[in-house]
Amino acid sequence: MKIHSVESRFVAIVFGAFLLFVAPLFALFLALSSERVTRERLHDAEILLQANVQALGKPLWDLDADSTGTIVAALQAGANVIYVRVRDTSGTIDIQMPPSPPDRDTVQSTVVSDILYEAREGTRKVGSAEIWVAEAGPLSRFTRDETAVFLIFLFAVGTLFVAAIIGNRVTIIRPLMRLTAAIEATRRLGSRHQVDWTSNDEMGYLARNFNEMQSRLEREENELKLAHARTTEIYNGTPAMLFTIDADNCIAAVSDYWLVATGYSREAVIGRGFTEFVDAADHLIYRDRHEKGINGEGACEVTVRFHRADASVMDVLVLEAGMEAGSGQRGPTLSVMTDVSGLKEAENRNHRQAITDHLTGLLNRQGFESVLGELIAKAEEEEQQLACLFLDLDRFKWINDNLGHAVGDQVLCEVAVRLRNQLRFNDMIARLGGDEFAILLISADAVQVAMDIGERLCGALKEPVVINGSRLNVSASIGVAVYPDHAASAGDLLQKSDMAMYARKRNGKNGTRLFDDEIVDIARKRLEIEQCIEQALREDWFEAYLQPIVELGTGRIAGFEALMRLRHPEKGVLVPDEIVGVAEENGAIGKVGDVIFEKAIRGLSAVSQVSGMGDCYLAVNFSPLQFDAALPSRLAAILLEHGVTASRIVVEITEAVLMLDNPAVRHVLDALGELGCRIALDDFGTGYSSLSYLNRFPVDIVKVDQSFVRSIGTQEAEITRKSRTLIEGITMISHQMGCIVVAEGIETEHQLQMLTEIGLDFGQGYLFSEPLPLSSLMARLPHLAARQPSHERTAMAGQL
Repeated sequence: MKIHSVESRFVAIVFGAFLLFVAPLFALFLALSSERVTRERLHDAEILLQANVQALGKPLWDLDADSTGTIVAALQAGANVIYVRVRDTSGTIDIQMPPSPPDRDTVQSTVVSDILYEAREGTRKVGSAEIWVAEAGPLSRFTRDETAVFLIFLFAVGTLFVAAIIGNRVTIIRPLMRLTAAIEATRRLGSRHQVDWTSNDEMGYLARNFNEMQSRLEREENELKLAHARTTEIYNGTPAMLFTIDADNCIAAVSDYWLVATGYSREAVIGRGFTEFVDAADHLIYRDRHEKGINGEGACEVTVRFHRADASVMDVLVLEAGMEAGSGQRGPTLSVMTDVSGLKEAENRNHRQAITDHLTGLLNRQGFESVLGELIAKAEEEEQQLACLFLDLDRFKWINDNLGHAVGDQVLCEVAVRLRNQLRFNDMIARLGGDEFAILLISADAVQVAMDIGERLCGALKEPVVINGSRLNVSASIGVAVYPDHAASAGDLLQKSDMAMYARKRNGKNGTRLFDDEIVDIARKRLEIEQCIEQALREDWFEAYLQPIVELGTGRIAGFEALMRLRHPEKGVLVPDEIVGVAEENGAIGKVGDVIFEKAIRGLSAVSQVSGMGDCYLAVNFSPLQFDAALPSRLAAILLEHGVTASRIVVEITEAVLMLDNPAVRHVLDALGELGCRIALDDFGTGYSSLSYLNRFPVDIVKVDQSFVRSIGTQEAEITRKSRTLIEGITMISHQMGCIVVAEGIETEHQLQMLTEIGLDFGQGYLFSEPLPLSSLMARLPHLAARQPSHERTAMAGQL
């Protein structure tokens, strides 16, 4: 039978009481009895020895060994005597019985006495007698009465001990065992079991209270189960990815919707760390969610990438509410996970669209500026240099306007691919807008690397771009600036590279230019020119100089070419080429052109008052940027104001205007023709496919470029021959197309003679007159009008 701990303790208490109280009394009783028995045995031995010592006196005196031995035997036969020895004083008699003494451990005590004899001389010691008394046995110490009393005592103690154990088992152990059985059944079976015990004592009171507690707990458990079932139903039925994380960041529970959305089974996720399902790149973000995302209510939120069961990844927003576990420790949390992949993708798409060029897929200006600051910080951290290459395509505007924006977009895409292929994997390229690109690269020797890459980029664009079967030639002007050598900030770096690009474009295009101090000087000078142009427009510094155009056969002034001049009050007359270039770049050419045209018409009106000048015409140069839809109406208004007919106006255009092949430009040319203006093609022969323009556009006058005129005046016969051949060809074709031919830059009589021989119609140059302001022209005009041709020219004219 199993001994319960309560019963064992009770038995131990009883035995302890026996050992503490009964055993000492029993030991005391044994000690007292042993002492009494010892005293009695010693006393009996002394009496026995004294009684026999008197009888030994005479035999020892007489040295009678036989008598002495008889007496010794009598002594040895005494009760409890185990050894006897008798000796005389002379050593003649020494009797021991038994012959050898026993072990001293069996001896309780020893009694020794002298043997005396009454002789005539008096009492004499004749010997000694010694007896040993045996050790008393355990039972020999008690008398019969004592033994009876001891047995009665043991019986009473045993009866009390047994009664106590039985009473303890009946009154305590049995109800405790039933209580324990009810508790064990409750633990193992899960149902609330009650104790089957009824009594009016404390155990009965304990059983009744236990049964009441069991009934109350059973009711509460049923209520909790019902509440838990309802909570679980709500937890699983909520259309949200709910889950619970314990203090160790392991998943403690998940909702059914969570399992459906992620594809996992409940057994596969319970007990696993939530970070096992989070993308490795977001582990740090998730671990720091409490430090960075807790608000005043103890909730935090974080967005991470979550791996589904099928290995797909979704962006989720985790909103987590924690509970305190006590002592300031973090307890389990209730979290909700929302799939924000669509929102994240839309956000990323919007961000990409915000920083990416939709046409080429490269970064746009916004993206470029954001990356530029980051790369400057990186270059400083790594103690390296950052180079910026600013690239602008040459002649792209012509492609865009002449072939259409769709072709231009295809060209930009092809150029972007070629540029990207020439860069290193960590170099950054962006399209800033239009045909402008920017490239950033980090290197310890950024200048050399940037110049090398610039050469490769220009080389990559040498091969024509084939679009819809057409081979289009594209080149690029590249400016390079390096941080921190040339610039101290991101904006400064971009500006310096832009300045270097424009410096390259002004010096021939199709190449790379590194920023230097000369560019700063050029930019400063350009700024001064811009300011000068603005001030000249405000204060009316622009003037229209007129240069006569002479009929070569007769020497008669047929017309004038209006040329722009800027008369600065301090610097004098400025070079027009720089002013025109800057005005075209900053968009002021339209205002300048209108001022010059209006003053030229005013001058023509004044010249017309001179005798013989009433039918002369005025040739005015127009920049390609001036050809807008309102140009014909503006010209008509000015002509009407000054009373000049449109037939006296020649609009001089360059091949750049015709190369655009823009329908809007063609419409303006047609409108000018309908107005009555004539069209002159200036600088003929210096561009691309010049002859085709005579057939494609309404050209009335062809002006031979002055470079051909100068060539026929050189001392080298071969050059003169080729130049004359070209001029003859141009003149013949132009005449066949019904166009008048005008030669520019005539400076010598020899040139005039040859051009007259070839058959050109008109000419202009310093041989006749330099461009003059209106006042000077009016003063010299009578002399110029009255000038007659030389004899040689008269003869040639007669031959023609």
